[in-house]
Formats: sequence, C-alpha cells, structure tokens
Amino acid sequence: MDVLALLTSAGINIAICIVLVSLYSILRKQPFNYCVYFGRLLSCGRVKRHDPLWYERFAPSPSWLVKAWETTEEEMLAAAGLDAVVFIRMVICSIRIFSIVAVVCIAFVLPVNYYGQRMAHKEVQFESLEIFTIENLNQRSRWLWVHCLSLYIISSSACALLYFEYKNIAEKRLAYISESASKPSHFTILIRAVPQSPEQSYSDTVSKYFTNYYAPSYVSHLMIYRDGIVQRILVETERMCQAIKHVSPDLSCNPSLKSCNICVGPAATNSFQILANEADSVKDLERGELTLTTTEEERPVAFVFFKSRYDALVVSEVLQTPNPMLWVADLAPEPHDVHWRNLRIPYRQLWMRKIATLVGAVTFMFVFLIPVAFIQGLTQLEKLSKNFPFLRGVLKEKIMNRVITGYLPSVILVLFFYTVPPLMMYFSTLEGCISRSQRKKSACIKILYFTIWNVFFFNILSGSVIMSVLSSVRDIPAQLAKAVPIQAGFFMTYCFTSGWAGLACEIMQPVSLIWNLIARFIVKNKDDSYETLRFPFHTEIPRLLLFGLLGFTNAVIAPLILPFLLFYFFLAYLIYKNQIINVYITKYESGGQYWPVFHNTTIFSLILSQIIALGFFGLKLSTVASGFTIPLVFLTLLFSEYCRQRFAPIFQKYPAEVLIAMDRADEMTGKMEERHNNLKAAYSQIPSCSEEPSKAGCNSLCSDQVLSDSEQLKPEKENLKAEDMWAFRTSKSGQDIEVKSCPSSSPNRYSPGFAEIYKRT
Repeated sequence: MDVLALLTSAGINIAICIVLVSLYSILRKQPFNYCVYFGRLLSCGRVKRHDPLWYERFAPSPSWLVKAWETTEEEMLAAAGLDAVVFIRMVICSIRIFSIVAVVCIAFVLPVNYYGQRMAHKEVQFESLEIFTIENLNQRSRWLWVHCLSLYIISSSACALLYFEYKNIAEKRLAYISESASKPSHFTILIRAVPQSPEQSYSDTVSKYFTNYYAPSYVSHLMIYRDGIVQRILVETERMCQAIKHVSPDLSCNPSLKSCNICVGPAATNSFQILANEADSVKDLERGELTLTTTEEERPVAFVFFKSRYDALVVSEVLQTPNPMLWVADLAPEPHDVHWRNLRIPYRQLWMRKIATLVGAVTFMFVFLIPVAFIQGLTQLEKLSKNFPFLRGVLKEKIMNRVITGYLPSVILVLFFYTVPPLMMYFSTLEGCISRSQRKKSACIKILYFTIWNVFFFNILSGSVIMSVLSSVRDIPAQLAKAVPIQAGFFMTYCFTSGWAGLACEIMQPVSLIWNLIARFIVKNKDDSYETLRFPFHTEIPRLLLFGLLGFTNAVIAPLILPFLLFYFFLAYLIYKNQIINVYITKYESGGQYWPVFHNTTIFSLILSQIIALGFFGLKLSTVASGFTIPLVFLTLLFSEYCRQRFAPIFQKYPAEVLIAMDRADEMTGKMEERHNNLKAAYSQIPSCSEEPSKAGCNSLCSDQVLSDSEQLKPEKENLKAEDMWAFRTSKSGQDIEVKSCPSSSPNRYSPGFAEIYKRT
C-alpha cells in the first residue's frame, strides 16, 4: 500500500465522520429525537421541552462538545457511577501515554526510518508505506540505538503513568466501598447447592444450618423460587397493555356501568372497571386455584442475611463443608445486579458450562478466520488478480485500486465483527454468572481475546508463517518482526474505519434513531416510548485496548500510525463523555473492576512490543540493541508483578478494616436495625409496591443538568416514583435494554394484588 491509498481511506472516513457528527448536532435538537439522544435525562424525571427556533434547529453547533469537555469527573461519578469514570480514565491514560509515544517516535524514529537507506525518494504521496518502517534500515545500522532508546522512554513513561493511575483508581474503589454503607449486598451472601432433604423444605434446611453454625450473626434468609408462571403473566400483561394502548389510544379508564338488557343488572361498558379495593379482590381467590405450591417451587439457592458486614464477609470466604460442591457461599451482588435466571442453574453444572462455552468461543474464533483470510487477500493485489482474473481490468484503475486496498478490507472486517458481541454475551450468560455486571465483564474479556487474535495475530501470522512459528518457538520474535511492517497499512485503515467512523456511528445511535423514526412516522405511534440503554463496556473496552496494542507494537516499527491513534483517543474522550451524561444510564456496576483488565492488557501490549523490537534487532544483526532490550522485558514483568501484588487484591476482595469501621459507625448512629429491616425487601424477586424504586442513573447531574442554548431539557418535577413491569421482565431475562414510557405516561409499579398472587405461587 502506498501513501495515496492510505490518504484515500483517511479521506473517506474523515468525510463520514464530518457528515455524521454534523447530522448528530442537528438531529439532537429535533423534539421527536429527544428519546434517542437524551434517554438518561428522560428516564430521571419529567422534563419540559423547549423547542428551538427553526433556523437554530437545522444549524450544526458544537455546544455538545463544550458541555462534554466541561463535565467534571465528580459530576460523572455522581451521575453514572464508578465504572463510567474508570472507562474515561482509561481513555485519558491512553491519551497521556500515546502523546509521549507520538512525540518521541515522530520526532526521532520516523526520520531515521525514512532516511535509513541512501536512495532516491519519490514524491511522498507515491511512496510505499514500508519506507516509513524499520524495514528501511540497513543491517548493523548505527541508527538502531535510536529505536532502543525510544523503547526505553516509551516503556518507562507507560509504566509510570500506569502505576499512578492504578493507585488513583484503587483509592476511588476504596472510597466507593466506604461510601456505599446503605447497600444491602454488604450484609448478604448468596448460598448455592443447598442439599435436598426428604423431610423438610430447602427453606427449613437453610434456617436450620445457619441457626446451628452461625447463630450469633444470622438474621434471616430469602429463598429463590422458580418464576416461570410469574414470568409468563408479566409477559402477557405487558403485551395486553401495549395492544390496548395502540388499538384504542383514547380508551377511557373511568369506571362506567350501564344496565344489561337480559339480566337487568349492571354491565361494564368498553371502559376499564376499577375495583374499589384490589387487595380484597385478590383475597377472594382460593389457594386451590393455583396449581403450584411454594415448597415445590423452591430452588436450592438462597440469600442469607447477617447482622454485620464483617460476618457476611467471613462466611463468604470460608469453606462451609468438607464437600466443596455443597453450601457454596459468595458475597451477593447488588439487588439490581442480580441475574435472576442464572440463579436457577444447579451449581454442579457450572464447571461443565464453562468448558462448553470455552470450546464454543474457541471454535467460533477459528471459524472467523475464514473472513479474515479473505480480507487479508484483498490487501495483496497480485494474489487478488491471480485468483480472480475477471477483476484485472478493474484493478488497473488507480482509484479502484486505492479503494480496494486502502478502504474495503477494514470495512468488511468491521461488518463481520458486529456478530461477535452478541454471541460472546450469550456464551457469558451460559456460563451461569450470578450478576449482570459479572456477565458483562466476562463478555468483555472474551471479546478482547477474540479481537486481539483475529485483528492482530492472524493478520500478521497466516499460512506458512503460522506453521513456521509453531515449529520453532525461538523464531517467534523474528517472525513477528517480519510480519508487522507488512500489515502496518491495514492497521492504519482499520483505525480509520473501526475507530473514527465507529465513534461517529456511536454518537449517531443509528439503530435507535431508525427505530424511533419508523415508530413515529410510519407506524404512527403517538406514545413517547423510548429505550434506556446501558453503556456497552464489553464492546468499547476491547476496542480501546486493541488500538493501544496497535500503538505499542507499531511505535518503533511503523510510527506513522501514532497521529491517527492519538486523534482517535481525543475524539473518544469527547464522544464517550457526551454519551455517558446524556444517553446511557447506570442500573448496575462492577465497582471499577474493569481497570485491572485495562492494566494487564496494556502491560501485555508493552511486552509484546519489546519482543517484536527484540526480533527486529536480531534480524538487523544489532547485538548491542538486543542486549539492552532483554533486561527491559524482565523489568516490565517485575513491574507488572508488583502492581498485581499491590493493587489487584483491592479489586477482588473487600478490606475487613473498612467493613468493620462501617459496622461501628452504623451501631453508633443506630442505623443497624434499619439496615436489617430493609434486607428482605431489597432482594425480593418481585418488589413490593411500597418500596422506593431504584434511582440508578438518575441522580444529581441528571436532575440539575441544563443543556446550553436552544437544546434545553429543564427538569419540571422531582424524579418519578413510577416504573413499569417491563423493568422486571428485562431484569429476569438479563437483557441490557430497558423499555420504558416517557415520564408523562409511565404506569405504576406492581400492585399489592399482583404481589399477593406471586406470594401464593
């Protein structure tokens, strides 16, 4: 690939970004798109919409960029939680690291690569990209010390920044734990694999066990029930409500009775009849009308509550019986984080499910090599014209040549990658994760491995190269060193397509926008329904880390990619902040547990870049540079181990000192009894109508946010207490999309009558 083909790809993607961002700045001002671009604000409470003037509505404006830039970290923490702040810190850390890398490599390494050989250079736009790589240096070149010194500067600066960021995020996690004193999960453990007894129910078995062994600290427990019937009732009720709403939108809900001509008694009209006392009407139901009893529907899983946080921590850390497959105890997730459907999975099946999902993920990884191999063939014109002779005439045209080699391969790969996140999320669900945050983190790691293998390793190691690497482990650095410069052009075009254009599509929200337009102008749906989305950490973190990997591995090999990557990180900082404060809501979070994934992957990328540089120094027969690079690899490994010992346990366990301090503070203020009284209600499978609904994602920034200029959405009242039944349904199915109505038409929560029916089942 030459520079002109690279510029063609860059120009196409820059044009796409400018068009999409300009459209976004216009579409976000249209009142009928508020549900798409301000979903988080709408989900927090009633809003008063101020329609801008006609000329303002159709003029692009950068006001959203200013608002995203001015939003502080404290505001984001209050609005979106710790996970969102950690993600933005990942972007900031990447900007800092690659700013140093770009300055060093563009100023020193790139000129050395370009003038490495004494030759007559063409005009820059007609030069091959290999001219800008380390391949252009002669063997035993005395300029290789520049690459070695640059590698030391990059490694030392990256490790220093990673250390301070890790320390900062660890402090934020400790503050997150200490400030969450009211969370019921600190008092609760999830006990699984309760042994079955023919003489008593699971509930009696749990009560007897914990009364016998943990009597001083045991408070109570709550069994998990099979919710198949209730689930079907909820689904059918929601369908009926939606059908009635769309077929008869003007249907009155006022009670109206008229005389019947046959029995001369009152008969209901086509209006709904509102019962005077719904609880009394439910009491008229006979227990025999329900076919399933509570005992038959109990599952061998329970939430067990303790008097203090420290007691729950101790119980979750110890082995309960000599048989590790019985009475398995873990700290319970937050109530809104519980994956209810997976609690029904028998514990003895989990290890088999993990093996099956691992096999499925690896199989899909190898099946995906087929489109990757096809894409790699598009980058090599000689093979393409040989395998497809009918394309020779098309390939002779310079414009088509540049589009096919510079733009088309990365676009095809990005399109194929849209199939990966749903499948990996499905595999993570099959594993049996007990919390939705744990499931999303598991999917994030799977997608990360999948992306690194297919985008990086398979693109540079294919065919005979893979076989030669497998035949001799000692040749891995040399084979990587030979392959990376060849694929440098593809990595740059992938940065344009998946990075720049991907961010433009993220801010446009094309799926939600198209669905909203269809619902309003084709289906003629007058109901202001909208979707509240969760931030896709499982897709955006792997993408961010992949570009970090490409930046480190190409830093001293092909540094031309660094300015493009740096622009991606700056654009990601603004766009992701805008999406977090306007679009995505936070109903559950992991407490910053994504940071160790970022840290470990960055260290892996750094070590891989050192190994590739070591292979190049060997190919160039530079023993001095090779000798200085080997200690750098071991020093980086030592730094990684130190960080693992110093900071990683904070993200894996709760410190007893902090929990004991929280217990003592509650005892002194007299809040401990109040905490105990709220435990059962918090973990009820169907919340009581008297409970306060969750306000996750609807906090200070949401209620106080005022959008600048003519795009204001001013809060009209306090946050709503209403949530619909769909929220419960999606919490059971494990989906990350919660369909709600606009605040003006949100129904009330479950009635006392429905809760009474559930208790009887």
